[in-house]
Amino acid sequence: MPARTGGRTPQKKQKGPAEPKSLKRKREEEDMQKLQVAVDQFDPKAADTTKFSTLPLSQPTASGLSASHFETLTEVQAQAIPIALKDRDILCAAKTGSGKTLAFLVPVLEKLYRSRITEYDGLSALILAPTRELAVQIFETLRKIGRYHHFSAGLVIGGKNLQDESERLGRMNILVATPGRMLQHLDQTCGLDVNNLLMLVLDEADRIMDMGFQQAVDALVEHLPKTRNTMLFSATQTKKVSDLARLSLREPEYIAIHEAASAATPTTLQQHYIVTPLPEKMSTLYGFIKTNLKSKIVVFLSSGKQVRFAYESLRHLQPGISLLHLYSRQKQVARMEITRRFTAAKYACLFATDIVARGVDFPAVDWVVQMDCPEDVDTYIHRVGRTARYNRAGKAVLFLDPSEEPGMIKRLEHRKVPINKVNVRERKKQDTQQAIQNMVFKQSDLKFLAQKAFIAYTRSIHLQKDKEIFDLKKLDLDAYAASLGLPGAPQIKFQKGDDIKKLKNAPRAAILSDSDSEFDADKKKRKVRTKIDKMFERTNQDVLTDHYAKMIGEGGNADGVDEDEEDDFLAVKRVIQADDLDGEGNATSAPPGAKVIHGLGGDEPFIVDSHRREKMLKSKKQMLKFKGRGERIIFDDEGVAHHPYQIKGEDDFKKEGDAQAQRQKFVEDEATRVKEADISDKQFAKERRREKKEKRKAREAMENDAAVGDMPRLAAPDDGEDPLAFLASLPTGGEKSESEVKESDEPPKKKAKKWFQDESDDETKKAKGKKSKTKVIEVTEQPDTLEDYEALAAGLLED
Repeated sequence: MPARTGGRTPQKKQKGPAEPKSLKRKREEEDMQKLQVAVDQFDPKAADTTKFSTLPLSQPTASGLSASHFETLTEVQAQAIPIALKDRDILCAAKTGSGKTLAFLVPVLEKLYRSRITEYDGLSALILAPTRELAVQIFETLRKIGRYHHFSAGLVIGGKNLQDESERLGRMNILVATPGRMLQHLDQTCGLDVNNLLMLVLDEADRIMDMGFQQAVDALVEHLPKTRNTMLFSATQTKKVSDLARLSLREPEYIAIHEAASAATPTTLQQHYIVTPLPEKMSTLYGFIKTNLKSKIVVFLSSGKQVRFAYESLRHLQPGISLLHLYSRQKQVARMEITRRFTAAKYACLFATDIVARGVDFPAVDWVVQMDCPEDVDTYIHRVGRTARYNRAGKAVLFLDPSEEPGMIKRLEHRKVPINKVNVRERKKQDTQQAIQNMVFKQSDLKFLAQKAFIAYTRSIHLQKDKEIFDLKKLDLDAYAASLGLPGAPQIKFQKGDDIKKLKNAPRAAILSDSDSEFDADKKKRKVRTKIDKMFERTNQDVLTDHYAKMIGEGGNADGVDEDEEDDFLAVKRVIQADDLDGEGNATSAPPGAKVIHGLGGDEPFIVDSHRREKMLKSKKQMLKFKGRGERIIFDDEGVAHHPYQIKGEDDFKKEGDAQAQRQKFVEDEATRVKEADISDKQFAKERRREKKEKRKAREAMENDAAVGDMPRLAAPDDGEDPLAFLASLPTGGEKSESEVKESDEPPKKKAKKWFQDESDDETKKAKGKKSKTKVIEVTEQPDTLEDYEALAAGLLED
C-alpha cells in the first residue's frame, strides 16, 4: 500500500524575526545552482569517492545517509552513483551483496530533488523488482535514506487491495513495484499519470528481462515516455542488444565491477558440494541441520510443494532449531511475517524457493544449502549470494546426485566459481526414512504432501533444458519415493504412456526374472510385509486404499505382482485342452512357462505368456478381437448354407455373354422389377385407404345407432290405420290406461322387514305417524267479533 517516506525532523523554533519568504526562496535557488555546478564539475577519477560526504549530494540525502549509518561507499556505489548523477543510463553488473540498492536509490533522490519535484507533479521515478520480498526491502531502504525529503513514495505489490492502492497512486512521486502489479495499475487506474517520469530502475534486471516477465515488461514500457533515464542492476547482467532496445537505453554506461575478478562469487564465501544420491538427500539434510544448530541456514528447493513437505516432515522430527518456510503461494501477510521473523532470528532454518534467491538481504546468514541442483550457474550465484554479504564470511553447500555431478561442476568451473568436494562423515549421518514412513502412515495429509512433492520434483527435472545435467532416467525414483515415505512411486502424466507400454510388452517370465535378479541380494527382506503393506491390504479400511491400488497397479503388492497368480489364473472360466499340453500344462510351440488355451474361437490357440494376456481372458471386448469377425450366411430353400453375396468367377462370367449386354439386360430386368413393385405398392396403398374408409364409416354408424337408441320411439300401426286416429287414441297426461287402473286398485305391497327390524319398531313408527298428523280447523264464516278471534286462537293453541 502506498505510504509516505516522511519529512524533515521537527526543529525547535528559534526566537527572533522570521525570515522573509523571498529571501528563503532566493537562498534555496542559490543552493540548487551550487549543487548543480558541483555535480557538473565532479570528476570521479580525480576525486575521492570512498566516503558519501565527498559526493555532491543534497543536504536531505546526506542527512538521511548519515542517520542510517551509511558512510563508506562500496566499489559498485563509487562507480555507479557519480555516473548516474550526470543523468547517464547505466547497465551495472556486480557481485551479490555489493550494495547495488544504494547505488540506484541515491541517484533517484538526487534527480527528483534537483528537478524540484513535488507531490503535485505525479510519478517521477519507478523502481521494478522481480519479487515482493525484494520490493519490500528496497522500499524500507528508501524510507531510511529519504526521511528528510518531502517526496511521497509507495509500495505496489500483489496480495493487497487494488482499490486502496489506486486511490493513492496519483499523489506518489516514487513507486517501488513488481512488474505484474504495476502493469495492472497502468491498465486500470485512471488517475495514474506517467508522462512526467524521469527515471526507470530495474533491479535484478536479468530476471525481469527473461521469459517470466518479458510480456509484462514490454507492455509496461509502452506506457512510459521515451525521454527518461534508465538504470539496470544485477549480479549477472545481460548485454543483448534486443533487451537494451526494448528499454530504450541511450548509450548506456556499462559497469562491470567484478568482470576481471578471479571468481564470480565473493572471496569470503566458502563453497562446497556433496555427492549424495537422491533418495538420501532428506537424511543428509537432517544430519546437516542437527550438526549446525547454532547457525542461520537458508535451504533452497526447486518447488513450493517440496518446501512444504520438507518443512512439515522435519518439523515433526524436531531437529532442535526454529524452522520456517517461504514460497510464492503463501498469503502476502504470511510472507512478510516469515521474512521478518527470519531476519530478526539469531538461529533459524528457512526452507524457500527461488523467490528469495535474488536481492533479498537476510542479515548474518551462515549457511546456504541447495538441496536441489539449480537450473543454471546464474541461479547458483544468486542463491549463494544470500550469505557472505558486504565482505562478511559465509558458507554454501550444494547437494548433487551422482548423475548431476559431472555436468554441473564443469559449468561452475567455466564461470569461475571455486567449489570443493566434501564427504559426509558416517557418524553424522542420520537415516530419516523409517521415521518419515511412520509419519506418512499415520497422517494422510502428510502423505498427500509427499505425493505432490514427488510429482513436482520429477516434473521440474523433466522440464529442464540442460539434459546433460538433468536426466530423469538416471534417477532412482522408486527409492526417492520410499525416502518420502510413499509405498510406491506415483504415476506421472508425462511418463504414464511409457510405463504402460513397457508393462504390456514385457512378458510375465521376464518381469519375474528381472525382479528376482534385481533384488537377489536382499530377497528375504523384500518378501517381508511392512505396516504399510498390511494396511493397504485391508481394502475396506479407508478412502486411501483405492488410490494406493491405482498407484501401484492391480497387483497385490508394491511390485505390481500378484502373490497368488496361479489361483487367479485357475479362477478364469476357460477350458484348457489337456491333449495339446505336456504334463506341466505347457505346449511345445509356446514359450517356456506359457499356457495354451484352445477352443476360444480364434484361428490359433490362445497363449498366456504375460500378465497382459492373462487379463485379456477376463475382457469380453479383447476376446472378441481375438476371435476375429464372423461371416454372415443364409440358407436357401434346400437348407444349404452359403454367403448372401457370391462373386462369380471370371470364366463363368464370360460364358454368359458380353459384359455390356449383361449390363443392359440387368438394367432392363431391374427396371421391370421396379415397375411391378411400383404397381403392387400402389395397389397395396389403395387397399389400405379403402380399409381405413370402411372402418371410419362403420365407426360413425355405430355412434349414430347408440345416440338414437337412447331416445323413446313410437311404433306405427301395421294394419294401415290412420296415423291421426292412432295419435288421438293415445292416452293424455291426465288419463290412465287400463293396466294402470288395475294396478292402482291393488293395495300396495308391504315392504319386507329387514333382519334387524321387529314389530315394536312398526308400532313406534305408527304412533309417531299419528302424532305427526296436522290438526285441521274448519272456519265456516269470517271472524267478525273479538269472541270469534279468541275461539279461533284457542283452537290453534290446542294439541
